[in-house]
Amino acid sequence: MLSNSDLVDLIALRRDLHRRPELSGEEIETAKTIVRELALLSPTQVLTGLGGHGVAAVFDSGKEGPTVLFRAELDALPIQDLSDTPWASEIPGKGHMCGHDGHMMFLMGLGRLLSRKPVETGRVVLMFQPAEEDGSGARAVVGDPAYQQITADWAFAIHIEPGRPWGYVSTRAGLVNCASQGLQIKLTGKTAHAADPEDGISPTQAVAKIVQSLEALGKGGALDDTFRLVTITHLQVGEPTFGIAPGDGVIYATLRTAQDATMASLANDARRVAINAADAAGLTVEFDVFDDFAGSINDPDATEVATRALESLGIPYGDLGLPMRASEDFGVFGWDAKAAMLCLGPGEDYAALHNPDYDFPDDLLPTGVSIFEKITRDLLGG
Repeated sequence: MLSNSDLVDLIALRRDLHRRPELSGEEIETAKTIVRELALLSPTQVLTGLGGHGVAAVFDSGKEGPTVLFRAELDALPIQDLSDTPWASEIPGKGHMCGHDGHMMFLMGLGRLLSRKPVETGRVVLMFQPAEEDGSGARAVVGDPAYQQITADWAFAIHIEPGRPWGYVSTRAGLVNCASQGLQIKLTGKTAHAADPEDGISPTQAVAKIVQSLEALGKGGALDDTFRLVTITHLQVGEPTFGIAPGDGVIYATLRTAQDATMASLANDARRVAINAADAAGLTVEFDVFDDFAGSINDPDATEVATRALESLGIPYGDLGLPMRASEDFGVFGWDAKAAMLCLGPGEDYAALHNPDYDFPDDLLPTGVSIFEKITRDLLGG
């Protein structure tokens, strides 16, 4: 159990990180701070530079047993912090508005407990992952050759999720977070004088056809295995002027599915739609992919381990609000491990994630740490 002194230290560290947020792929100082704090806990090994700026602390019993990984995120969001707290972000246009500063403290708290009472078998990995917000971090970490040293048998994560009662945990076996992908479609034709549009090749009609066809590919509906949703998030044709008939266009579409395999199919369909419309209009077309998230699918065995721990701790749980359309790249760790995501409630009326007035609820730190420690002791003893 964390002491009052532990909580004071963790809250101070969390608020310090909140003041100095760094965006995906830029988490240099955040990682340095984590490494410095971890050194005080004397882990068996610390790996740095994983998948960019990722940090992993290993607490090894020296005895045979499974590897249990707990994941937190290093990155913040490009959102102005409008809170009036003394620890509000000091970096204009950047803020920890998704709770990642608090998630890191779940791991730091667990590290303190492991430093005092080691596990009996196996090893624990505290994984501070970079670039969760753009979906690139988990893939980069797992694809890093150094990750092979700490490949997990079990993986767990907690994300604060407003809209749920205080201290309530939402989890379930199966789908928790949808796969999603940001698809950019660039169309190129030829500009012309606005008085003679026939002298150019305009993408206007093709854009209209593509938008209609894309939306028809994914209309949402029930979150079952066949779920497909396409959301048009941005359109641009030509320049904001009255004298030029447009010669180029851009479409941003977010593709969302319940399964990774379905995402591959939807992405292929979306490209086909754009290629057909571009060819018919005499346009060239290019594609780029951003914010590419795998689906987060909870393993039944890992979910059972987590729910047993919740029951033992007397923490209420269920599947309220699950599955979610929103995405989370933790699912990548489940490709090789038995993984489970837990969604911890700060209250039904708590400020929503990605809002400029959001701040992590420090009073939930003991709950998150106790869940992680109970899972650890149940799997590894000690």
